Amino acid sequence: MSTDTDGGTGTGTGTGTDADAGALVEEALAASPVFDGHNDLPLALRARSGSGVEGLDLGRADLHTDLPRLRSGGVGAQFWSVYVSSSLPEPEAAVATLEQIDTVYRLVARYPDDLRIAYTAADVEDAFASGRIASLLGIEGGHSLAGSSGVLRAFARLGVRYVTLTHNDNTAWADSATDEPGVGGLDDTGLAIVAELNRVGVLVDLSHTAESTQLAALGAATAPAIFSHSSARAVNDHPRNVSDTVLERLRANGGVIQLTFVPAFISPDVAAWSADHAAERERLGLPAHSWTWPGTPRPGEDPKSVAEQYAQTLAAPPDPRLQEWLDRHPRPEATAAQVADHVEHARDVAGLAHIGLGGDYDGVDRQPADLPDVAGYPVLLRELASRGWSRGELEALTSRNVLRVLREAEEAATEPLWPTAALR
Repeated sequence: MSTDTDGGTGTGTGTGTDADAGALVEEALAASPVFDGHNDLPLALRARSGSGVEGLDLGRADLHTDLPRLRSGGVGAQFWSVYVSSSLPEPEAAVATLEQIDTVYRLVARYPDDLRIAYTAADVEDAFASGRIASLLGIEGGHSLAGSSGVLRAFARLGVRYVTLTHNDNTAWADSATDEPGVGGLDDTGLAIVAELNRVGVLVDLSHTAESTQLAALGAATAPAIFSHSSARAVNDHPRNVSDTVLERLRANGGVIQLTFVPAFISPDVAAWSADHAAERERLGLPAHSWTWPGTPRPGEDPKSVAEQYAQTLAAPPDPRLQEWLDRHPRPEATAAQVADHVEHARDVAGLAHIGLGGDYDGVDRQPADLPDVAGYPVLLRELASRGWSRGELEALTSRNVLRVLREAEEAATEPLWPTAALR
């Protein structure tokens, strides 16, 4: 299932000046807009707006994502993560996932001139042609399935096009990269879930999973898999990054790794600071983080009041002892150049046809200094152009590779369950 082509128009030698790099990037984005693998705007709207969707056309400085900045960033398609916390009991997680899916549908309905729901590669291309941003659904964590094949199929019928097998915690059937080993990768139930995802045309997403899970899934898959938001472990040895062994297996599978911008995954300095910060919180007897799962309005509740109540739970200043540590240990910054290092490593190991972008905007508190929000993609692309990337190579990275994987998963599905034209 591997197709190692450059995905675009030639392999030139790149550019020598900032102006040349900028022009090349503009041409690449006009032909092949960014198809990003992971954005947590639905979660940010749940937390900050009570799941309300207003104001995104005018700009939302409290978020990484709004419509003007998506346009500035050259984004033409987005997998919106419908993440819910893996700390929730699985039946509650399934309900909360439906609420997150509802947020995406309301978001698209509110801004029909800018956004369009997409289920297939052809839908994405139609959105490109109409000047709208294709909006697809991605479930982040197998806990959302509540151990049910019927729930999986119901989500597929609602238009979900990928499922991340785990989040930060193991499921009963799959091991996470950030939990203790459980079943040794995938057990028989996990393998059956991978088979069912392939059968109904839902992408298997291996971000957040343990390497044992990744190898088991890639060995069993009958369609290309993705990593929606991960980077290269050889560049930064973080458990959420992907080893060269797995990158080579991904190439054979035909899948794509969508390189993420999360600073702790990108920068060894930020990773070390994050580990020290976590250790200091533990030493002080503080919880691992101050974040809690936000509620969403019940029938008759005002979204603004729900958002205000949640904001009050986060309003307390840091513990003075922790603040003293933070003052003495300023947080380092990651950069677009470091992201480019991960992109180039993944290209060198997996192949040009097997890379993409998955920024994880609005899923972390801070992004690289020169990629602070969704307007930043051209900054990264100009960095790559200055290193000699051609227009065709940039086009492969931005969306052509992900479109191929989406299309091949559709073709491999024996009973595709995304909504048909009659149901849209």
